[in-house]
Amino acid sequence: MFKVSGAESLALGAIAVLLGIWLRRRLTFLERWSIPGPVVGGLLIALVFSILRGRMLSMDVDTSLRDLLSLVCFTIIGLNASFRVLVRGGAAIPLLLLLAGVGALFQNLLGGVLAWLMGLNPLVGPLAGSISLCGGPATSVAFGAMFEKEGVAGATSIAVASATFGIAVAGLLAGRVGQFLVSKIGVFRGVSVFGGFDSANSAVGELFPHVLTICLCIGAGSFVSWGLQLAGVTVPAFIGPMTVAALWRNWNDRVDWQALSEAKLREIFQVALPLFIGVAISALKLWELTALALPLLGLLCAQVCLAVLLSVGAFHALRRVAPEYEAAVMSAGFAGFMLGITPNAMASMEELTSKNGDAPQAFLTVPIVGGYLNDFVNSFVITLSIGILRLLH
Repeated sequence: MFKVSGAESLALGAIAVLLGIWLRRRLTFLERWSIPGPVVGGLLIALVFSILRGRMLSMDVDTSLRDLLSLVCFTIIGLNASFRVLVRGGAAIPLLLLLAGVGALFQNLLGGVLAWLMGLNPLVGPLAGSISLCGGPATSVAFGAMFEKEGVAGATSIAVASATFGIAVAGLLAGRVGQFLVSKIGVFRGVSVFGGFDSANSAVGELFPHVLTICLCIGAGSFVSWGLQLAGVTVPAFIGPMTVAALWRNWNDRVDWQALSEAKLREIFQVALPLFIGVAISALKLWELTALALPLLGLLCAQVCLAVLLSVGAFHALRRVAPEYEAAVMSAGFAGFMLGITPNAMASMEELTSKNGDAPQAFLTVPIVGGYLNDFVNSFVITLSIGILRLLH
């Protein structure tokens, strides 16, 4: 097996970005449907790897730089978590979290009932539901062993393969859902995506001090994550850096010690996010999808339809507490993390805002809910779903 090193994986990410740009110029429907270029390019690379696997060449991709780029993206989001901005749009956070919890329960119940109708163990439903889709690969591994003890053979493989399916589909679908909603309300043209900064500061400062700030927040945040792990609290690696960055931002708002430039942070974000998506999607093990039998593929297709309906419903609920355009962008992010992972949501929202105008409230709300709070709610929903679906078994 050929091991793709971290440096080589970064080159793969760059190739995925360039390939996506090239394809979007020639296949105009990709841009019209707001499908991010790095997703398209990364999926093609992952598909090539899958075809070559077991025939000519088997590859294993080092994902260390993927994880580092993820920390950079979430740290920048933390640097925009101004308390003043959060207060202005605070109602959207608990509402989006409630919608995510209800959506996760619907995913599990739909999956369980369909599995039962297909003659499968109803507990397969959560494995191809909120465990893999709303939860992602890490949650799939964590709960897989537990479901195997419940008598579901190959539970971990089912969940991981379903998570791979969800990430791939979310990258293609979430932006399309958001663009559909935006088209219904009219195109919005606004200020920068990182609207929490004073526009007077937008031209202040050089790139290097901002890079140093991000690096320091990542370093300090790693100790926060380490401390949480020692306390027995399992959280994604980006929580520590994002928390430290948010604390720094709000302290800096009070003392005005550092001139944070919106333009510079946006430049860094727009470099790190496409590379991160390119590396992450290129490293997907698409061959694991062959482990999904036809009934499970049908079940996952039903989950995709449910996610679209939930996203439209989320839009109608969120527009009551946020501007319509912000609600549309949040709904695209909702589709992203309910089917895939939070970076799917971020990439789709970035694609939408680059075309239609910025949505600072969405970029603060979705990562907090999808990347952090939803993990706790989903764990409770999974436990509740097991109890309900046992009645069908």
